[in-house]
Amino acid sequence: MTAVAPMSVQAQTATAKPAETKPANAPDQKPAFAGQTRAPQPAQMVKVKKEVVAQGLPHLWAMEFLPDGRMLVTAKQGKMHIISKDGKPGPAIDGVPKVLASGQGGLLDVALAPDFASSGIIFFSFSEEREDGNGTSVASAKLVPDANGGAKLENVKVIFRQTPSYDGNKHFGSRLAFGAKNELYVTVGERSDPEPRVQAQDLSSGLGKIFRITTDGKPFAGNPFANQKDALPEIWSLGHRNLQSATIDDKGRLWTVEHGPRGGDELNRPVAGKNYGWPEVTYGVEYSGRPVGEGITQTSKTEQPVYYWDPVIAPSGMAFYNGNAIPEWKGAFLVGGLVSQGVVVLHMEGDKVKSEERVPLDARIRDVKVGPDGAVYAVTEQRGGGASTIIKLTKA
Repeated sequence: MTAVAPMSVQAQTATAKPAETKPANAPDQKPAFAGQTRAPQPAQMVKVKKEVVAQGLPHLWAMEFLPDGRMLVTAKQGKMHIISKDGKPGPAIDGVPKVLASGQGGLLDVALAPDFASSGIIFFSFSEEREDGNGTSVASAKLVPDANGGAKLENVKVIFRQTPSYDGNKHFGSRLAFGAKNELYVTVGERSDPEPRVQAQDLSSGLGKIFRITTDGKPFAGNPFANQKDALPEIWSLGHRNLQSATIDDKGRLWTVEHGPRGGDELNRPVAGKNYGWPEVTYGVEYSGRPVGEGITQTSKTEQPVYYWDPVIAPSGMAFYNGNAIPEWKGAFLVGGLVSQGVVVLHMEGDKVKSEERVPLDARIRDVKVGPDGAVYAVTEQRGGGASTIIKLTKA
């Protein structure tokens, strides 16, 4: 892809200090095991070259690479575009349904069907206005490109709706990730406010959950609560706050990073039927500074995060790096940081975080993807809207 504008090369020095050095919001909270937070930076860190490959774009939320190397992007206000290989956006794609672009809502994630090369089918999530409120929904459609750099959507179908609806404008989630069996994981939020967020612990509610569905929107075979009375059969795991980061590793397993309150962002490997605690068990504190609930960080009935951050990075977008362009990152998770304003690189040892490094980009990062060339691509946004850019990261 042709660069639009070069940026300065990042120079890093070797250090064993953690990437995060600011005071914690909850300094009295202790991790459950060594290395669960503030892991050291790698002894040797790669020098990263940064290039802006597309700029002047609408306020983007997600991107996905098409097989021909172009990028399909979603704009929060409700449009999709195809970005050419030279960084130019095509016209708005016809057929996108109306979205509720309010607060944290809008047109959210997009994912290609596993058989996209032959079917042309895409899936996308969005906040949807409903008679009894609003909520996160997932639709499928066929993407039909045209000769002018644009496309249209055909056979648009809403295949799944998070229920119950709620009249709010926060914590819609949402990321889409296909597993090894072509199962579709759908992450959502718990709608933030005190009354609905407790439903993250309620199996009859779709708030604060991860779902596993088929491409038709049905519960995937073998889901953990499929035969449990008064439980939604689409649920994979529960007790989540607001999930805007999800990816599949090289073993076909789902990993997520969710927004914590003031402190308490969590890396998890969600397992079928497990409870991840929110809002009863969490790290961090309320935005007011008060404890969340009873201030509990551990119980025998809930899962501990693989890793957590206090203060927050504010995670959005996530990729597993299995490319060759930056060999030092092989096997690492790449997480976009809205507050940390860069890409967070989590180097793993088994299923634990061995080290954490940060690539500063001086911008809120909404999504992260690995390109077909092995480079890493980060989508920027501005708080309150404004233009987005796409930044390419390679080894200097």
